[in-house]
Amino acid sequence: MQACLYGHWKVVQILVLFKANIHKKDCFSGATAIHFAALRGHTRCLRLLVADYVPSLPEFWNVMHAKSTDETNKEAFDAVALRRLINSKSDGGVTPLHLAALHGHAESVQLLLDLGASVSEVTINDGSTIDLIGSGSTPLHYAACGGSAVCCQLLVAAGANMRSQNTNGLTPLMVARSWHKNSVEGILTKWPEVPVRILPSSYLSLPLMSIVKIARECGWRKTSVSSTCHDPCVICLETECTVSAEGCGHEFCTKCALYLCATTSSSTSIRGMPGSIPCPLCRHAIVSFVRLASTTPIKELPWTNKSLALCAAGASTGSKYAGPAAITSSKYAGSLHRRSEMRSLRSTSVDLGCSSFRTASSGKLSSIKLNCTGADETMPCLVNCFRPDVQRSSSYRERIRRYSQFS
Repeated sequence: MQACLYGHWKVVQILVLFKANIHKKDCFSGATAIHFAALRGHTRCLRLLVADYVPSLPEFWNVMHAKSTDETNKEAFDAVALRRLINSKSDGGVTPLHLAALHGHAESVQLLLDLGASVSEVTINDGSTIDLIGSGSTPLHYAACGGSAVCCQLLVAAGANMRSQNTNGLTPLMVARSWHKNSVEGILTKWPEVPVRILPSSYLSLPLMSIVKIARECGWRKTSVSSTCHDPCVICLETECTVSAEGCGHEFCTKCALYLCATTSSSTSIRGMPGSIPCPLCRHAIVSFVRLASTTPIKELPWTNKSLALCAAGASTGSKYAGPAAITSSKYAGSLHRRSEMRSLRSTSVDLGCSSFRTASSGKLSSIKLNCTGADETMPCLVNCFRPDVQRSSSYRERIRRYSQFS
């Protein structure tokens, strides 16, 4: 949510690759990550959030706009789930389209409309929010309050009703006049004589789903080019090619292909369908990426670390080797057990996805002997020691003696 609020699309991309929950709602407003991205107009974040819902199919545009009669295309993806995600409501019945229209983010409004946002959703009076415009308001009411002429034109062209009234009896034109938004009165006064044609959003990216699946399966972090590599990626010239574009067949590395799908915001070629991105080499319309035969899935999770596994093995309670400096005195077992319980209480509040790491973090770390390399065995320890039978250094005893003289 915070990454979407501040427009950190690279952070959003990483979280999406790790399958973060985009349906999580804010405890104060009931808003999801899509609401926060629409609030600030971060269209790249919006595009990444719907990566698992927009399929890499050339018929996506026709299916979403009811122009396709082929039932196989309609069953290829769940359009109902996509519309449910785009039209999700926060407290007060506010949708992402309401927020984008209110703040005048025309690019976000256009993308939301292409993804199936409804122009007839109205706000409600649930007692948790204060709606200065009035409950029962449509996105066009919010666009009129914000004073964005482009947003009003987009909503009217998408079929928004200019005569709809909210619970206060206000139409979008009345809302614009009450908020002194004179620039949109001409748009809201009468219906356009010629239907306005809306071009597809330049932020719609069809190949994004295919490359996200490949990145999750095979990884996307850059690795050094092997000695047997013939042709590196033509974009970064650093790593081997792992994917190819369907149609033209040009090959790229996964990270560069992912960057193209996440950042491209230019119009496609005339031959391309809406949502396709142009190939950087031949300008051919790319709808999907496929994995090369030489690209193998990763065998371990990207976030696993060998050092964590070693720490977990060394701090495991069932380990046969306890170490030469293990504490065996029973009179300190009670205090160590209490400290271990306090550490376990702190660590259980955050689920790190690795139970062995939690065990290592809450284990009896005081039983591990830490000796500097090449140091003498009798060198005084620089860390806090809880054993009274261990003698302190001479400087420590001298400080205690001086302190007792002045006290």
